[in-house]
Amino acid sequence: MADRNPALAPLDALIGRWTVQVQVDGVGRAWTEFSWQDDGMLLHQSTDAEPPPATTPQVWRENAPFPTHSVIGLDDATDEFTMLYADARGVHRVYRMTLADGVWRIWRHAPGFNQRFEGTFSPDGDTIHARWEMSEDGVTWRVDFELIYTRDR
Repeated sequence: MADRNPALAPLDALIGRWTVQVQVDGVGRAWTEFSWQDDGMLLHQSTDAEPPPATTPQVWRENAPFPTHSVIGLDDATDEFTMLYADARGVHRVYRMTLADGVWRIWRHAPGFNQRFEGTFSPDGDTIHARWEMSEDGVTWRVDFELIYTRDR
């Protein structure tokens, strides 16, 4: 097998297990884990969460996606990453992704439900402050929710 493409190196910043706290009152903690698969050619992400507490808003309890799985790979023509996402609700999506200069971005353009994510790494690389935004028309965006990733030691 050939050596791993150096364009995959930025993804090393995600490797490991992270605690994820969604910044919505009443929503419990989740965790996500990133690990290399297929000899470092693809990155796998799995996410799960504690059962939602009674204080969790109804809309979050009804739409909880957990567990989720993603596979991230490189498009060597653009040096962008592609993320294939699936979750327990039966949702399947394709996202584009970059990770550079301490900023992690994920986005997709889909009629009526555009999404984008931006996460900023702390200087030590062990915390990511992030937010998901959504747009029905691809022009007017609103924050869907914010979250904080903390690397578990």
